[in-house]
Amino acid sequence: MAIKTYKPTTPGRRQMTNVDYSCLSKVAPEKSLLTKVKKNAGRNSYGRITVRHQGGGNKVKYRIIDFKRNGKVGMHATVDSIQYDPNRSAFIALIKYEDGQKAYIICPEGLSVGDTIVASADADIKPGNTLPIDSIPVGTFIYNIELHPGKGAQLVRSAGNSAQLMAKENGYAQVRLPSGEVRLIKLNCTATIGVVSNGDHSNVSIGKAGKKRHMGIRPTVRGSVMNPCDHPHGGGEGKSPIGRPGPVTPWGKPTLGYKTRSKKNRTDKFIVKRRNDA
Repeated sequence: MAIKTYKPTTPGRRQMTNVDYSCLSKVAPEKSLLTKVKKNAGRNSYGRITVRHQGGGNKVKYRIIDFKRNGKVGMHATVDSIQYDPNRSAFIALIKYEDGQKAYIICPEGLSVGDTIVASADADIKPGNTLPIDSIPVGTFIYNIELHPGKGAQLVRSAGNSAQLMAKENGYAQVRLPSGEVRLIKLNCTATIGVVSNGDHSNVSIGKAGKKRHMGIRPTVRGSVMNPCDHPHGGGEGKSPIGRPGPVTPWGKPTLGYKTRSKKNRTDKFIVKRRNDA
């Protein structure tokens, strides 16, 4: 996979890069696995904006992804196609089981059309196969990791990411996540072998403001250029400092480095090493 550049026909086009999608299958999405996405432009049930900088964007449909893989345990599936998903950074693979049922999964690097994958405790250690962590050798790179058995994959699902299985003891596995955090996960949780596809996603340059609007992201304005009635950083003559010990949100809460995680979080006992520890 490579990064695609463009001829500088316009100022925006000069800076723009994109992922080369020639590796994807030229097929339409599976209609039975599509559903509508309701847009709310960051508004809650009262119609008030609770998440800023959202709105507009191209119309998209959600691809229903099978994050559990527990309905067809032991049944082999063939990769029909590898497709683009507008709702996530990774590519997705359309698989077809032996009984004819189809499903979408997060596609790993190295998975090709025609490959066979399976979800089973005795599956081979190859990209796309899903196993309980207890059956995966230490040192293996994994993604699509469950936090609670049977709930479905919650960790390591975005483009280019992978976690590494570090150790197994006392019914738990130590897994090093992409952030550097080492976390305890139950051995009967499942994970998929491999590295998530589309690793070049982080190298893409958007190029122009209009492309951000196509993605449904509205402009972000600095607080320091607002009036003091609109933001705590605003006001002053000329280019002024924020006039506070540290930066804050528009509602006066500390931000940019301020830790918001609870000091008494009940899941602290599962964290072996913090992501920012030396």
